[in-house]
Amino acid sequence: MPDGTHHSFCRICEALCGLKVTVENNRVVQVHPDEEHVATRGFSCPKGLKQAQMYDSPDRVKWPMKRIGSRWERVTWPQALEEIGNKVKQLRGDHGADALALYVGTAAGFGVLHPVFAQGFMTGLGSKSMYASATQDCSNKFAVSNAVYGFPFTQPFPDLDHTQCLIIVGANPVISKWSFLQVPNPGRTLQEMKERGARVIVIDPRRTETAKVAGEHHFIRPNTDPFFYLAFLSELERQGGIDRSRAEAQAEGIDEVLELARPWTPERSEEVTTIPAATLRELVRVFRTSKGASLYCSTGVNMGTNGSIGFWLQECINLLSGNLDKRGGTLVGRGVIDFPAFGKKNGVLTRTDRSRIGDFGSVNDAFPGGVLADEILTPGPKQVRALFVTGGNPLITMANSGRLKKAFESLELLVTLDLFRNETGSVAHYVLPATTPLERPDLPFIFPLMLGLQKKPYIQATRALVEPEHEQRDEASIYLDLCKASGINLFGSAVAQKMLEGMMAVHSKLHRKGKLPELPQEAMLSMLLRITGQPGFDSLVEDHPHGKLREANTPEDFASTRVLTPTKKVQLAPTLLMEAAKKLERDFETEKGRAGTLKLITKRAVQTHNSWTHNIEAFTHEKTNHLYMHPADAQRCGLTDGAFADVTSATATVRVPVKLLADLMPGTVALPHGWGHQHATGLSIANKTRGVNVNILAADGPDQLERVSGMANLTGFVVDVKPAAGPQDPTSWSGLPPA
Repeated sequence: MPDGTHHSFCRICEALCGLKVTVENNRVVQVHPDEEHVATRGFSCPKGLKQAQMYDSPDRVKWPMKRIGSRWERVTWPQALEEIGNKVKQLRGDHGADALALYVGTAAGFGVLHPVFAQGFMTGLGSKSMYASATQDCSNKFAVSNAVYGFPFTQPFPDLDHTQCLIIVGANPVISKWSFLQVPNPGRTLQEMKERGARVIVIDPRRTETAKVAGEHHFIRPNTDPFFYLAFLSELERQGGIDRSRAEAQAEGIDEVLELARPWTPERSEEVTTIPAATLRELVRVFRTSKGASLYCSTGVNMGTNGSIGFWLQECINLLSGNLDKRGGTLVGRGVIDFPAFGKKNGVLTRTDRSRIGDFGSVNDAFPGGVLADEILTPGPKQVRALFVTGGNPLITMANSGRLKKAFESLELLVTLDLFRNETGSVAHYVLPATTPLERPDLPFIFPLMLGLQKKPYIQATRALVEPEHEQRDEASIYLDLCKASGINLFGSAVAQKMLEGMMAVHSKLHRKGKLPELPQEAMLSMLLRITGQPGFDSLVEDHPHGKLREANTPEDFASTRVLTPTKKVQLAPTLLMEAAKKLERDFETEKGRAGTLKLITKRAVQTHNSWTHNIEAFTHEKTNHLYMHPADAQRCGLTDGAFADVTSATATVRVPVKLLADLMPGTVALPHGWGHQHATGLSIANKTRGVNVNILAADGPDQLERVSGMANLTGFVVDVKPAAGPQDPTSWSGLPPA
């Protein structure tokens, strides 16, 4: 791009904030919010405004790297591709396609072409060994939606502009942004809701930043959300809040799910949630009498031991109260195409494969990350022997990552496609350098583009703002070349492979003389736009630099026409979930027995996003994460502010300094996620921090995962906290098995 200020949008998270980016001499020198953006209204978080500093790090992987023992060596693209391709051919020939696996991280999902070509590579191999970061934080929503609505990406969302009552359970959008919905400037949105008279109520073990904006907050004991939802539904029926005629028009299984909920009175729920029965009854009354209401949840519910049951019950409440597909209730957006109908018809994201370890069903065509270590370490047919990691860092984000690291070190081939040599890249055999979001053209990712998961629907396009200075390449082009090197065809189609190779050759000859070859990404994105009836790429960039509004979300637009179950009605009592609910009585008794124990939750800061951003000096004022404790709990455990504690789960122990926080519910401790970079050989700033990886404490393996979604329990589990025994410096602390 020429020097000057250009309009683009952020691709760090789902908010997609509009940006004004100033470029000089092929470098981004300033990033500002776009005040004229049609939806984001001049908002951006600190991460988006400082992203160029992160991408300009001298730690960027500049060219393909190969690990030889403990030494890293620069190699050429032809050498890297040839050696990787030959190893893929050998492993595929000796052990079958499923011996080669792929892990797709969150960063991959925020582009359009990257995840498509990654899937095309695996389909070309004939491998079903797919793993994804969704099994850390949101597969429950996909699994439930597939069973209830007929497709995993059918995701109702609160009608924030019109609702009169919003109850947020286990989510903190002021810090983490909204999940499964693009809502720029969530704090301002919540404030505007309150100003027009809406009730915003937060249910959370911590008085979060969102709770402070909302003004109404109730503590809940971690990992007891299903019992809150059960009592809520039971009380909703008792108060006459079931809209029977509307529910019967939309759904099947009404009586079955109501029968399930009836025994769970507010008094019974209070035994484990600690939410007073009178409080819960009042919450139901407010919800029931509001003209448009909805329940919304995120990772605090998702990552518990019964995340699927919790989300399922929430969706049942939203429908049975008459709020699904209703103004002010929950809506189902429309993308530029009807992607759920397309996916259902063409078998996209609807595979029904079973995992070798644990016999888990695939969700969104991916197996649980919590069995990946077992799939690598357990001999036998289909044992995973090679792994490609694209846009992710599983050694920080996945459960029991100490064990996972040992599994990764046993692989015959580990390849990462990334911007940096992070923890996972540090044990890889090859690291292939990828482009940053500022170095590639793009459209909004699949959620807003294809599903319309936007508070205010719009579409936007951005060109690449700068050229890579070295040998970084976009992931789509890399995967096309990996297919060729491995002797396979993208998506198993020789026609597609040949056509795309031809497009790359022509584009590179005409526009990239003296540069590395790449696919004509703008032309491909423009083709996608025109197929879906949208303006072309150039038109969006030039005529709509601040985005182009699409048709607004409308009620009464889903339940009668777009439900994809066999009967075309919402299934409130699918067998998968009714069977899962049989364990609730046992889990209830288990929770009662845990009274008086400490439970650990995670906590986020506005400067961090998952495992990102710790390698930028501006975001590392804190050199470690802390164990946040309520003052009463700290006193009981013999700890003071700043003292070191040993935190022990059934899996491991970590050592971390304590910070007192009265906003926590007593009996709850919080340890922020995304730390523990000491072993990342390619992160020169992050690896000097002293934080610990909270996911070392979480359990993996088939017996530890939620059966419906395959998710690991990453929050709300029991820990023991004691004053640290021994040295008070956790600089190299990486977790130890419990004594």
